Amino acid sequence: MFLIGGIASCAQKKSMIDVPYIPEGMQLVWSDDFNYPDAKLDNDWIAQNGSNTHILCSRWRENAVVDNGILHLNNKKENRGGQEWTSASIWTKEQYQYGYFECRYKYADATGTNNSFWMMTTGINPTAGKKFEIDINEGHFPFEMATNIHNWTDVTNDPLTGQSTHPSFSQSFNLSFSKPDVTILPTTPVSAKRIRFSSTYGVHLHIQEFRIYNPNAAGYPVALSPTADQDVAGLVNYARDPLTKITSSGVYGTGYEEQNVADGSLVKHWVSQDSGEKWLEFEFSTTKTIGCIQFVSGWYNNTWNNVIDNYKVQYFNGSTWVDLAISDVGANGKNLANEFHIYGLEWTKDSLIYYFDGKALRRSKNEFCHSPAPVYLSEAIISWAGAVTDAIDGTSMDVDWVKIYQTR
Repeated sequence: MFLIGGIASCAQKKSMIDVPYIPEGMQLVWSDDFNYPDAKLDNDWIAQNGSNTHILCSRWRENAVVDNGILHLNNKKENRGGQEWTSASIWTKEQYQYGYFECRYKYADATGTNNSFWMMTTGINPTAGKKFEIDINEGHFPFEMATNIHNWTDVTNDPLTGQSTHPSFSQSFNLSFSKPDVTILPTTPVSAKRIRFSSTYGVHLHIQEFRIYNPNAAGYPVALSPTADQDVAGLVNYARDPLTKITSSGVYGTGYEEQNVADGSLVKHWVSQDSGEKWLEFEFSTTKTIGCIQFVSGWYNNTWNNVIDNYKVQYFNGSTWVDLAISDVGANGKNLANEFHIYGLEWTKDSLIYYFDGKALRRSKNEFCHSPAPVYLSEAIISWAGAVTDAIDGTSMDVDWVKIYQTR
């Protein structure tokens, strides 16, 4: 009944053979495949044992469990260390400077989790450059890869608010293989007075623009065009009719109201509330005949972020809601908690290059990361990675292996 953009398949699961990316001229200098009893984890790794003020969980050695060749960083709903959740964070006893660092792991299967592979200098004074943190991946379920570079030397404090800030250089990637733009073309036009869009996406969602067009013999525009309504002759966008009433499930904050989805541009957008079902509804002054519906989700910063992984578009036929289009990526298992993937960093004196399954995603100049640092594997529970619910209890970040390569 409808046409939508296709979705590519993810990488293979653990049972398949991976061919990791190795930069030319480097050789393996250290690895851990966790093929040993749990007690031997302490030979090469240090575990946090205590509470935190910046996240919602305390972290303990008991939550880091090696079993059958996999390291599990387990999330539990339990009150310990003055916090309502527990998880785990470990780091290598040895420190490393420059090389290629990679880890094969799966995310915890719940929003609100921060699944991290990273490095950070220890001590007060680094041997060279600044105190730094390199987040190779702060992964957020279901399919966000967040890369960050933090300068922890040049911290400043606002005398009025008391808040401290530091230079940070961040870029996130949507790895769902979903497209931000969706075009729905009913096989025959439908007549309706109300159109409804809904989603159970795990965090607040962004809709840049939502268009509801008349049947048009000249066709329809490219959804990502910022001037879509003017691109094809004969278009009438009912969403932008002044008499159309637009309501929603909620708004993230001031400036993100639902009316932004019908302002004719891709600048302003609606951002929903954080938890629960998210929906937009359009009610026309009279029944309209509809030939096409388009929407653009997510926000853009060199790549599209927060592209929704599930949605439903319906029209009201006078007595019931009828489905026009349904997509549910999560239900089909296409997320980064269901499959192992390889996250990597090529770190040299001059540059930082981030990889996903051997493909370079980000290249940055190395301005200040010039000291040895340990490698961290950390699970955390945080509010900015989506709704924190009881679904987190019993989940885990699962690590297959860690490998470090350096120049021969």
